[in-house]
Formats: sequence, structure tokens, C-alpha cells
Amino acid sequence: MDRVTKQAAELAWDSALAGHRETIDAVASMAADLGRAAGLVADAFATGGQLLVCGNGGSAADAQHIAAEFVGRYLKERTPFPAIALNANSSAVTAIGNDYGFDEVFARQVRAHGRAGDVLLAITTSGDSPNVLRAVEAAREAGMSVIGLTGRDGGALAALCDVCLTVPVKSTPRIQEAHILIAHVFCGLVEDALS
Repeated sequence: MDRVTKQAAELAWDSALAGHRETIDAVASMAADLGRAAGLVADAFATGGQLLVCGNGGSAADAQHIAAEFVGRYLKERTPFPAIALNANSSAVTAIGNDYGFDEVFARQVRAHGRAGDVLLAITTSGDSPNVLRAVEAAREAGMSVIGLTGRDGGALAALCDVCLTVPVKSTPRIQEAHILIAHVFCGLVEDALS
């Protein structure tokens, strides 16, 4: 028995593609901010700084993906760039969450690893994730630059960043799709700047 009909698949696919196209059109004017964000990271790497990245759920996976592109490579053979996804250390996340509360899982790591001259890339589709906002506060206290990657209207995060890359749509899946496109262009710009 076919539980998913061809017609249902076609309708779902067409709807997703239409939403994706609308989202891509909504971020079409982001190039200048994207360049500024990439410049912050390239400058940090060039002067011995590092990139810390955090996010929850799908954004946690994006944080790991982005850090991996910098530590491994995006498109060019080059020396590795220092990037850490703060959600990737499950022992730290669970210990901090247990001992200090979930709102502190990234902030405490920023306090441990972040220094003036480093950059925090904070990812939250709503712009209002308390643990991401606390990480931004900790980054500011450490003298770090902050880049936001968010959606909708940017939420509370938008006002706290040096550069906020906002995908101005309401659909979380569409925001996340745009985040990966933005991240890939971002990685390429940093790589090109330092090659």
C-alpha cells in the first residue's frame, strides 16, 4: 500500500520549493552584511583569534557544520582555522545544564574559551533563545565580536550583534535552509580572504 501518493509528494515538493524561493528572494540584499560578518571572522583568524559557534536543535547541527567547514576545509586546501561548536561537547553541555541551568550551557563555555579578538556566531531562528542570548552577553563581557544568524524579525538577538544576518520569514524550515546557504557563502568569503 502506498501511504504517500505521487500527488501528495508533488504538492508538498511544489509548496516547499515555492517557500524556498520566497525565502531566497527575502535575503537577496544581504551581501553587504554578509561581507562584514566574514570580515570580522577573517580578521580574527588572521590575528590569532578563534570562532565560537552556538545554537540549539537544528541550529546546533548548523553550528557543528560551520565549525567543521573552518577546521577542515570549505573549498580550498589551506591551514585549519580555529572554530569550535559549543554544543558539540555533550559532557560540558550536560554538566553545565545540570549544575547551572540550561540557560548557561553556552555562556559558561564562552567564558572558558573566549577572549578579546575572538568572534561568537550565535544561531537562533527566533532570535530569542535564552541560552544563546546569555552566550552573547558573555562574549560581550570578554570583548568578543558577535555575529547573529537568525530569522523572523531578528528577535532580541538583532540588537546585540555587530552584524546580524536575519532571514525575514516565519517558517523555521525555510529559515534553516537559508542559514546553510548563508553559512556556505560566509565560509567561502573567509577562506578567500585568507588564501
